Amino acid sequence: MLTGTFMLHHHRQKFPALTNKIYFNYGGQGPMPQSAMDAVTRTQEYIQEMGPFGAEVYSWISPQMQSTREAIASILGVTKDTITLTGNVTVGCNISMWGINWQVGDHLLISDCEHPGVIGTAREISRRFGVEVSTFPLMESLNLGDPVSVIAENLRPCTRLVVLSHVLWNTGQVLPLDKIVKLCKEPSRGNNCLLLVDGAQSVGVLPLNNLTSLTELGVDFYAFTGHKWLCGPAGVGGLYVHPQAREQLQPTFIGLDGVITNSQAQPIGWQPDGRRYEVSTLSVPLYSGLREAIATHNEWGTGEERYEQICHKSAYLWQKLTELPHIKCLKDSPPASGLVSFEMTNNQPSSKLVQYLESSLPPVKILTRTIANPNCIRVSIHYLTLESEMDELIGSIQEFMKL
Repeated sequence: MLTGTFMLHHHRQKFPALTNKIYFNYGGQGPMPQSAMDAVTRTQEYIQEMGPFGAEVYSWISPQMQSTREAIASILGVTKDTITLTGNVTVGCNISMWGINWQVGDHLLISDCEHPGVIGTAREISRRFGVEVSTFPLMESLNLGDPVSVIAENLRPCTRLVVLSHVLWNTGQVLPLDKIVKLCKEPSRGNNCLLLVDGAQSVGVLPLNNLTSLTELGVDFYAFTGHKWLCGPAGVGGLYVHPQAREQLQPTFIGLDGVITNSQAQPIGWQPDGRRYEVSTLSVPLYSGLREAIATHNEWGTGEERYEQICHKSAYLWQKLTELPHIKCLKDSPPASGLVSFEMTNNQPSSKLVQYLESSLPPVKILTRTIANPNCIRVSIHYLTLESEMDELIGSIQEFMKL
């Protein structure tokens, strides 16, 4: 694939952060393309030039934000009216979790692989409303067992909401969303609960627009961010709400953009689409940057082509890691996502290796990260990742082991 390799090297030049380091933290925050940074600056300058508050600027802003909704909806394979613009995944999860009309005795079910932001929200809902929160053991199904069966064993007739991630942020496991939705909506088993999916590690990785759509699947809520795998600015994200679930979800945050007003500027109802969960003063420049970042990825290839490269490269690194002494990958087979997590079996602390890789000791700075539960090192593999970068990582780990 000489031509493909050449094209990738050329494409990577659009991402300034990739020129002086080896970057494996896309799952934390992706490096922005120069065009996205330029779009943020250009949009801000144009708004200031017109005057940041006036009829002219607002007539210009509205179609800009609609274009962003369309770009986001396109990568999710849904319609733009189902999209709520937020600042990040956590806000999307909070909108979904707090907007339910909780009653004492209701049950909220989460997995043991969820992000602390989701866990903290669940606990506070439990404290305020007398909702019982329980955790099902998803982590143990990484290599053995069936995650759908584990969920089935923990569902109850009083379960109102199930919260889980499409791609688990710590282990990289991809969950079978279609089977999980079917389970949650199976009246014959006494199940009819809402499903919130944390898409922090899936949007920009999985080709969601080439799969059965979230709407057809019946996913109720799907929270995502633009600053990770999509390489957009920090502070941009969104929430998909199924049209039928919208009528069951009350607004958590209320602002001017989410309400319909009468001639006296009094609220008389909610917006009929995803805007009902939004507040005012969304950052137009940041969303312009996200739209440009999405366009930059599309220049290289389709979502399916990018995902194919992510899986191919993740498998390459996984294989190389399995050949190293004192290294154990959490998955016993190549991952179906961009996250490759591994642990050291020689009692060395994970943080020590991560610090070494980011120090000046290797030939080039290598950015990875630690995960607390399970205690491991996580490497994020993007379609932008080079095979030579993974080889450099392997070589640096080998040098570290000699210390």
